[in-house]
Amino acid sequence: MNIYDIAKLAGVSIATVSRVMNGSDRVSEKTRQKVLSIIEEESYTPNIFAKGLGLHTMHTIGILVPTISDMYMSRAVSYLEEELQEFGYDCILSCSGFEQEKKAAHVQLLLSKHIDALIMIGSNYAGEGSRRDTEYIRKAALQIPVFIINGTVRGDNIYCYVSDDKRAVEEAVSSLIESGRRRVLFLTQSDTFSAAQKLEGYRRALSRHEIPFDDRLVVHVPNHVHDVLNILLNDVSEEFDSILATTDIVGVGAVKYAAARSLRIPEELSVIGYNNTLMALGCEPELSSIDNHCDTLCKTVVQHLLAVLAGSGEEPKKLTIGCELIKRGTTDF
Repeated sequence: MNIYDIAKLAGVSIATVSRVMNGSDRVSEKTRQKVLSIIEEESYTPNIFAKGLGLHTMHTIGILVPTISDMYMSRAVSYLEEELQEFGYDCILSCSGFEQEKKAAHVQLLLSKHIDALIMIGSNYAGEGSRRDTEYIRKAALQIPVFIINGTVRGDNIYCYVSDDKRAVEEAVSSLIESGRRRVLFLTQSDTFSAAQKLEGYRRALSRHEIPFDDRLVVHVPNHVHDVLNILLNDVSEEFDSILATTDIVGVGAVKYAAARSLRIPEELSVIGYNNTLMALGCEPELSSIDNHCDTLCKTVVQHLLAVLAGSGEEPKKLTIGCELIKRGTTDF
């Protein structure tokens, strides 16, 4: 029996049970008595994590991102902070950059603040296939629970919750092909775990429809609208009739390319972006985009993080959240 079970039996949140055990006045008397009654009936003895802020923890979660300028990461931070504050937790945000030494140093910095858990946002933290790249994460997990959003690292006390990027791209590219497109240009801006999953989804869609993979249709671009525009105008010589972009920013660059070439969208060129950010609404026509449900993913992370802190030993080490294609004016299927 743990605080997670008590919350279920009482029909309240983990935070409410924690408030009752700490004597908080933010709980109604009726709810307080209900929770205390169940605690007594179940002979439950709170552990140091379950009591929360009382005297035992800082009630603070560390959040680590490579950069806050990325729209996906800034949204994730916002969702996480909002959700954690609902449960009485403060956050310490740190931006590590992308260099290995800096990532490890920022983890140590957050640990020095006596945080209760660490959330790392982005597949960049999954490393590049070498176990050595992620050893600093396993060392951190010896002290506190570590949750990684959109990256996979094996190790005790490490929880990896990801969007199903592979399946999302496979289904989106399949839809393009089934609508008559045969030359799908894949625009990617990184070599991260997430980017690799998206590329694998692209390849699977081609294979499903018996279209040979052509590496000339896989183009690496910066995550900047005008850079994408210039590369498409000047550096891509292969013919293509549709584009799958791995971010909405890249997708908007593709829409600008169509305008520069006087190509009608979606009749002559279909475009799909990724992340379903506000950028998708800032171009004409509005950009069809894969929604990776960042809000749902972040809420799920917080839910399971609190359960781990409460002493639950049943939380999944890996969990996958489905994605959804939001159709707008840049596709015609």
